[in-house]
Order: sequence, then C-alpha cells, then structure tokens
Amino acid sequence: MAGLTLLLPPAARFAGLALPPVLAKALGRADRAQAEAGEPALLARHFDLLPRGWPAGALTRLLDAGEDDARRGAWLRADPAHIRPDINGARLLGVGANLGMAQADVDALLPALRPLFGDAGFQLDAPHPARWYLRLPREARLPAFAAPEQALGDDVFDHMPGGDDARRWRALESEVQITLHNHPHNAARLAAGKVPVNALWFWGGGVLPDAVSSRAPTVYSDDPAVLGAARLGKLHAMPLPAFREIEDDALVDLRGQRDARALLEHWLSPAAEGTRAATFDFADGARFSLRPPQRWRFWRKPLRVLSA
Repeated sequence: MAGLTLLLPPAARFAGLALPPVLAKALGRADRAQAEAGEPALLARHFDLLPRGWPAGALTRLLDAGEDDARRGAWLRADPAHIRPDINGARLLGVGANLGMAQADVDALLPALRPLFGDAGFQLDAPHPARWYLRLPREARLPAFAAPEQALGDDVFDHMPGGDDARRWRALESEVQITLHNHPHNAARLAAGKVPVNALWFWGGGVLPDAVSSRAPTVYSDDPAVLGAARLGKLHAMPLPAFREIEDDALVDLRGQRDARALLEHWLSPAAEGTRAATFDFADGARFSLRPPQRWRFWRKPLRVLSA
C-alpha cells in the first residue's frame, strides 16, 4: 500500500452533504469498489491478525498493562455503563469514556463488584478508569457480545447475546445492576452533574493475537484497540494529528470522528488535493482509490454526494 489510507465512518453518514468541488471532481475520477461492510471487515482489510479476529479487550489490555500481562489469559472488557429505562425498554446512553470516569469512581465502585465476579472465577480490574477488564481462562467460551458503538442509543435488549453461553452473563449483569443501583457513590456522581454508573457493558472478548501485521508502516488512531494492535505489530503508531502532520504511507483511522462536514473539509478534501495516492475506505464497504494520473479522466463527471 503506497500513499495515504483513510478509514472512515459509513458513507451513509455523509448523505445530503454537498461535496467540496475539488473532492467531488477527484471522487468522480477515482477507481471505485465495494468491499464487505462493517467495522470488523474494515479493520481486517488493513490489519492481519493471527489467529483471525479482533479481540479488542486483549488489544487494549496490552496498551494499558503491557504484553506480558495481556498474555496471561483471555480478556473481556467490562466497561462502566449508563442504561436509562424508557417506555419501550432500556437504552444504552454511555459507556466508559462517555461517562467522565475518574480514578475516584474506580476506587469506590470496583471493590463492591469484585466479589460478584470472584465467585464466578473471574478477576475484575481497571488499569484505566474508562477501561475495565475481566481476566478469564484462555479456553473460556464467550457469547457474541456487541461493541458499545453498535449499541449506543439503542434498546439494550436488541443487543443481548443469545444461547446457552449467554445465560451466566445475563445473570451476572443482573447482579451488577442491583449492586450499582444501591451504591452510594452514584449519589455523589449525580450531585457532581454526572450520570450514575448503573451497569457494566461486556464486549471485546478473546486472547491476544500471536502476531499482527499491516501494509501501513505508520498508524494514526484514537482507538485504543487499534493502537494496541499497532504496538503488537511493532508499527509506528500515534494519536490523530492535524492533516498537515500526516506522514506518507500512513493509515489514518477516522472512524470515531462524528462531524461529517469536518471530515469532508479537513481530511478528505486535503487528501484529494494532494499529489500522493490516497484510498478512502468507508465502514459500509465503499472504497475510492485516488491516483495522480486520474486527473486526465476529464470526461468523468464530479461526484456530487456520498451515499450508502
């Protein structure tokens, strides 16, 4: 992979936004393809993990506690969460970093929750206030838990795992909610203008991969799992900078950016104006490959809008 690759939210998020003229012209002349949709498929196109998969909990554990620690078992994220009941069910409104977690929250809540998981044979800890973990046996069988970004804003019951393996986790979650509902620290959070921590969100289970590789020598991302994968693969990795600071032959992870217009103006348009090759890879599978010789495709009309 030569040039710049941008990992982007779904193209549908840009629907209805007029594209800047330079970007519209470049996308109209670009090579287009449709790849498999979904963030797991998007990440798999750019990171080769052995064994396959995306064990986010193990990857972030490496970032938070080091590789030696991350090799000691399987990991499941058990992040603090806020669920709000409504007339139609219960909605997930915040997880981890969304809740403004601090070490004081960890110190108050973790001791009350640890015995629940200790009785089940799991160890709960929180090396980062927003990222809590369960250490499990390497051979532990886990149901398919939904990542927070899949469930935020939705009824949590639409994202509950099914099957026999999920029963014990539903029971544990019920005990967690009872414990947190009665915990006095949540009154202190409310008094400070914060929402209560009334649940844990399980997700990202698995063991640390044996190896990670990527065709990109440099990775920019604010996603701890991506940074953990890059560290394991001994790639040059760092948080997102401004566009002008991006090096050549880099993978830039913009999936978490919420302002679609800002993405068009501050990332896609400058990349389209540059003289280096660029690939725009969207989470819903749309792909555009931009190359300098495409400027001679003058017969192609500009692309006016992005859509699914």
